[in-house]
Amino acid sequence: MAKKQKQKQQQAGGTPATVALTATGTPYTLHSYDHDPAHPSYGEEAAEAMGVSPERVFKTLVADVDGALTVAVVPVAGSLDLKALAAAVGGKRATMADPALAERTTGYVRGGISPLGQRKKLPTVLDASASTHPTICVSAGRRGLEVELSPTDLTHLTDAVLAPIGRA
Repeated sequence: MAKKQKQKQQQAGGTPATVALTATGTPYTLHSYDHDPAHPSYGEEAAEAMGVSPERVFKTLVADVDGALTVAVVPVAGSLDLKALAAAVGGKRATMADPALAERTTGYVRGGISPLGQRKKLPTVLDASASTHPTICVSAGRRGLEVELSPTDLTHLTDAVLAPIGRA
């Protein structure tokens, strides 16, 4: 896509994530809500605002696995199992990435990092629980904006590995 056309779409309310979905013809539903900066959890806020079960709303986290940034997509109802994430990508040790590095690398701000349309494509692991739902919600690229799509489409678009990386 031409740079000017991409910028035009983003200025019209699109984000790199929604632009990527539209460009591939992937079916999705966009959900927006008023973000409250005082809310203690971006993901739980999204689930509450949309009236969606927290098991169907997934947060996007960036971790460092043996020196390589890796994206983990897990339900907001739980947390990320760093050992399981490392094992899923053939690594030995994982730690959470520095938030500023995650923002620079993905092109998104914390609380709005989407697994789609990232500035630099990173290895991605989607928690296996996603496959138990017909659709899941992930950040659409900014706080207060979520995209609902099938886990199969998300896996395909991000070349994600499906693995049990979340814990309740």
